[in-house]
Amino acid sequence: MKMNRALKKGASLLFAATMAVSVLSGCGNKGTEQGAGNDGVTTIEFWAAPNPTQQVYWEAVAKEFEKENPEIKVNVSAIKESPSSEASIQSAIAGKSAPTMSENINRGFAAQLAESKALVPLNELEGWDEIVSARHMTETVKGWTFADGNQYVLPIYSNPMLFGWRLDILKELGVNEPPKTYSEMLDVAKKLKEKYPEKYVWAKADLADPTAWKRWFDFFMLYDAASEGNNFIEGNNFVADDKAGINVLTFIDNLRKEDALLAKQVTDPFETGLGIFTDIGPWTFTYWAEKFPEMKYGETFTLAAPPVPDGMSTENVKTFADTKGLVIYASATDEQKKAAMEFMKWIYSDPKNDLEWLEKTSLPPARDDLATNEAFTTFFEKNPVLQPYAEAVPNAIPSIDNAKYNELQTYIGQHAVNPVVKGEVDPEKGWNEMKKAIEGDLK
Repeated sequence: MKMNRALKKGASLLFAATMAVSVLSGCGNKGTEQGAGNDGVTTIEFWAAPNPTQQVYWEAVAKEFEKENPEIKVNVSAIKESPSSEASIQSAIAGKSAPTMSENINRGFAAQLAESKALVPLNELEGWDEIVSARHMTETVKGWTFADGNQYVLPIYSNPMLFGWRLDILKELGVNEPPKTYSEMLDVAKKLKEKYPEKYVWAKADLADPTAWKRWFDFFMLYDAASEGNNFIEGNNFVADDKAGINVLTFIDNLRKEDALLAKQVTDPFETGLGIFTDIGPWTFTYWAEKFPEMKYGETFTLAAPPVPDGMSTENVKTFADTKGLVIYASATDEQKKAAMEFMKWIYSDPKNDLEWLEKTSLPPARDDLATNEAFTTFFEKNPVLQPYAEAVPNAIPSIDNAKYNELQTYIGQHAVNPVVKGEVDPEKGWNEMKKAIEGDLK
């Protein structure tokens, strides 16, 4: 998928989240208004993502919460997107006008904030264990544990990124289900080029672009699958599985050798059938309903976990999670921190609030039981295309928790993925050059 699409890849809509979303209109002086007033009411400022559906959600739940908790007032404000969420939040912190809490925080940015002591370790606040238990997110939250052992973010949603396949074209090749292993995928590549030499397996310009966040939607999906979810970086240590990483790059190189990769800008390659394989997030389907009504789940396309190296289990395959969550800022008063935890406990003690979130945003709540809890059964019966995402939530791996995540992920593209895609370096050398650059920056 591409950045020039209508709020494409959540990179624009939700994922802009990473490198370009999140701060807040009117953040300048709200911090000074927080706290307990003379009337005994504790006021907290909540910064919501600049996605209208998310803002509507938070405004609604805040009003419901206030009805049951009149001693706490929650002011919800939309995050301003300029110049970026990261810059705006850091500016607010420096200006001592940070909110009590905000959403739309990924692990990489949270690591930056935690390093500067701007966040409260949620696990040190009363009620954290109660929230995790009540929301049934014990497994999901494990992947959010930071290198220092703390939990700085409560994940709100977890988008396990899946790969889409043009099922109709696969069937024309005599293949009835998506390939699950590298060799099966290379076999499809050979069949495709033989029958349709003008088509490609993977047509995606981002493969030749070093921009850091783009690695979440190609390299990390494949790496998390090939390494069974092994960490890439822990704290300031490079701990990636070398064998898995080289396997991923070799697989990409083998697709290149089959002329099955197209790393050039093309309009809607998957939808037009120029490419038959691409990463897909759940935000895609609303866009398709308007622009490409012919894209029908189970007919035109299907969804699958990332392919894995031959010999690996194809069950419970790990994948990258586009996921964001809530944080509480260290500048908040003790009363505000307590009130923020009460707000979080109230929201996540009842699955109906997660259901409302899912209905409004189509972003899968970060819960272990999303695919099995009866509260969500009717929703998934009506929206079967989202069921695979729900089932994959426990197998979804969040982004790295290093403050330098932007620079470190850029090295993956510069030294490994991009040159391998272009045939400029062999996979092992590309991996080693990337590793050298990352370890040099981690020192």
